[in-house]
Amino acid sequence: MAIQDLQRFLESQVPGACVPVDLLKIARSIAIRRGHPRNMPRGGGYMHSPLTLVVDGECCLDRLYGGFFSDWVCGGQWNRMVQFLAVLIQTVQNNNIELAVFFNGALEQQRLNEWSKQECSLRKNVNSVLKHVSVKGTPPPKVWWVAPVGLRTCLRMALRHLNIQVLCTMDDHHQEVIAFCRENNYHGLMAEDAEYIIFDPPRYFSSHQLKLTYKGSLETKEFILDEVARGLGLQRNYFCLLAALLGNYLLTETDLRDFYAALIQGYDKQTTPQEEIIRAVVKFIVNRCDVNNLLTIGAQVFGSINDPRVAKFKESVQYFLNGTKDGFLRYKPFPSGRRDGVPRYSPHQQYPRPDIQDHKHSSSPVDSTQDPGPQIDPNPLPLPPVPHEVMRTASERHQKGLMCPWVYQVLTQGEVKFGVCMEDETVRELPNAVLFFRAIRQFVYAILFNLHHHTFMARKAKEEGQKGLATEVPEIKIREWVYTKNNPYRTADIVEATPINWAVPTVQRLWFGSVVDDKKRRLRAFLSCMRSDTPLMLHTSHVPQHLLIMATVLRYIMSSPTGPVLRKQELDAFLVTAFSPDLTNAHYLQDLQLPLVTGRGAQLAALFMMGVETALFANDACGAPVPWIMCCPWLYFDGKLFHAKLIKANCARSLLEVCEGDIELVSKVERCRQAVLEGLRVEFAHPLISQMPGVNHNNPKMGPYPPYPNFAQHNGQGRGRGAVGGAPPVRGNGMGGRMFSRGGQLQVAGVVVGSWGPNYGSNGRPRGGARYPQYGGGMRDGSSGSMVGRGQPTRFVRSTRGRPTVLAKRRTIKKRDVRPPRGRVGMEQPMNRSMGMRDMLHMPDSGYNSHSPMRRDEGLTPCPPHASQSHSSSGLKSPDSGVNVSILE
Repeated sequence: MAIQDLQRFLESQVPGACVPVDLLKIARSIAIRRGHPRNMPRGGGYMHSPLTLVVDGECCLDRLYGGFFSDWVCGGQWNRMVQFLAVLIQTVQNNNIELAVFFNGALEQQRLNEWSKQECSLRKNVNSVLKHVSVKGTPPPKVWWVAPVGLRTCLRMALRHLNIQVLCTMDDHHQEVIAFCRENNYHGLMAEDAEYIIFDPPRYFSSHQLKLTYKGSLETKEFILDEVARGLGLQRNYFCLLAALLGNYLLTETDLRDFYAALIQGYDKQTTPQEEIIRAVVKFIVNRCDVNNLLTIGAQVFGSINDPRVAKFKESVQYFLNGTKDGFLRYKPFPSGRRDGVPRYSPHQQYPRPDIQDHKHSSSPVDSTQDPGPQIDPNPLPLPPVPHEVMRTASERHQKGLMCPWVYQVLTQGEVKFGVCMEDETVRELPNAVLFFRAIRQFVYAILFNLHHHTFMARKAKEEGQKGLATEVPEIKIREWVYTKNNPYRTADIVEATPINWAVPTVQRLWFGSVVDDKKRRLRAFLSCMRSDTPLMLHTSHVPQHLLIMATVLRYIMSSPTGPVLRKQELDAFLVTAFSPDLTNAHYLQDLQLPLVTGRGAQLAALFMMGVETALFANDACGAPVPWIMCCPWLYFDGKLFHAKLIKANCARSLLEVCEGDIELVSKVERCRQAVLEGLRVEFAHPLISQMPGVNHNNPKMGPYPPYPNFAQHNGQGRGRGAVGGAPPVRGNGMGGRMFSRGGQLQVAGVVVGSWGPNYGSNGRPRGGARYPQYGGGMRDGSSGSMVGRGQPTRFVRSTRGRPTVLAKRRTIKKRDVRPPRGRVGMEQPMNRSMGMRDMLHMPDSGYNSHSPMRRDEGLTPCPPHASQSHSSSGLKSPDSGVNVSILE
């Protein structure tokens, strides 16, 4: 659709339409003006009116994440993201700027076709990223940036922790964002979507150009809408007509193909530049159409007033008019949801729900080579009624960003959609992440719609023979939009709810119950959904409270009935990452350089984070037994650190080496592993067998695999070798990789010219180096890595050819002192000790009970913070978290 390129066209082709600005200077200029008393900060006067901005978080996920730093492929650097947000918010608040950040929590079934195309485009990026990683072993370029799994959830939690207003849309994302901006008299809107330009906001800033510079400025670009109109030669009230004729989700580019062909000689959808289409449409509006009569314009565009596309054209124009200053009052979302699949538009709006992919009854031309897109069933699935108080609470918490958006979507429309993950669809070494965690969601559906209660009442009615009572258990089926290679969002999967094998209370009791037994049932319901209802999960000596989400996800992965997923060293890598003291050291993680990035490590991180997302969904559905501050992923995971631990675990002889000799850390990991594996028949995954001996076909440049012992031997030496990524690549002299004593191949220009077997000595052991290889260090791109034998101080090691090979110098990363350099950001986490589950069950406020003394929008009261020494007297502190983020002087 050409409207998606309109903003880039205005920025590059219209002089004066886009100018660089400094938001801090604009805030200072706003502060000296007299404003409305509503905008005055507490304790301030007229001379301190803040600059208020609405931020569409969907348009600047990469900017809020901290930029395109390359290690996002490892699964997300959450502590570094929190550090960046802390600095950004500190700068914003110190310079009198007030933000409201929106995330898209709407199902937006009317835009499902547009969403599926975007996700399929991201799928191509994912394929390119995994191919690059498998061939190069280095992070991918930023042009293929894909949001790490769980990024939106982490941003919502981090911004909430930093006291920034977070909101989620409910029906139509664009309309609700612009309506909030106008109703609350905000000064401007920051996004990267041309639809907002059509809505004619008070001021419009580019989120893609947002930069927090070292000189203390917050720079971006502002679109001057008067200059936009002057440069296009259109009046601002004609923008809606331009947007309709450029194509959108209501009137698609396929519907307008004949119109474009009449305007542009030799028009071709694939080759004609979008800039040429925009200029031709603007010229048509200015010279040839009667802008005061939409029916006349429709007849000019489509040839006849009776063409069905004329109605779509009128609906499209009306949609954009509803977002303008004169029309936004017509769009008013109702306070309660409906489960009919229809967007809840205001009665003032006269256009119905668009027919998506209804090509059979439309006279618009259809390209036979075009992907048919999602096939939407207009008939909603029958679901039991939801109690009013549950729906009201879900609506309020969803709108304030306090609940997983899937809960509201399931309750109101019985439908949910999932984006693509960082997973290889060609070599299925790991399961599809969304499908793998479907069993959890099936339990959650049963809880949300009180399946156990309906089953009990139906059985009771049958036994007593009571007339007028339902004797049949209602079917609970949810539509899930999941990407697979065979079904790329063409049809939705119909998923049936699965009951839990004990008497689960109703959702009203789980959400609003306030006695101790209710709190215990909440926690048991959550653990049951995660297949983790075991005694050791409630022992904080084994699973600290802030690691409960992580432990349940790992246990669910290890209890997979379809076969083993994780290898032993990979499970240990997750646990060591969670307990590592470096996890909260953002400076250390920033300086940490990975010698090698593996595709399996990236996919494991994505699988784990998808499990975290699903666990948070279950936690919210069960009444939030785990406080939200203990659910934050940066407390137990960092993709970059996990990758480093995984590389070390693949080469180390024992867990003690992975823990860098820290005995206490080893004991914590082993106790947590015991809780994760309690009662399970443990079976670990084995690496794929290479097609030729000694050759790594997943990554030819890495050379052959090291020896891989049986996983039944867990005693130190030989532990964990043989996984992908065990050794960094070595390049040069036409060799595919360093040749180990087990044999190898000689390649010249990619052609195998010779191969040999292992070279054994008189004692039966391989010659040429130590038996147990270890990674010794290397550069970021993996070009100078090496495999060094244990206990060999020399810088030389003999290969199977008998010639010494010079290895690169070991490069060790020194941990910074507790007090970082001047001007950097330090972070403190209150994890000196963990509150026990027994303490949590006796907390005074729990669940969504609105009668509790807490604010209704806060939900569960988190655990009280523990005392920890602060490095600075000044900093940001969330009043309900106890986690400090301070700028060190």
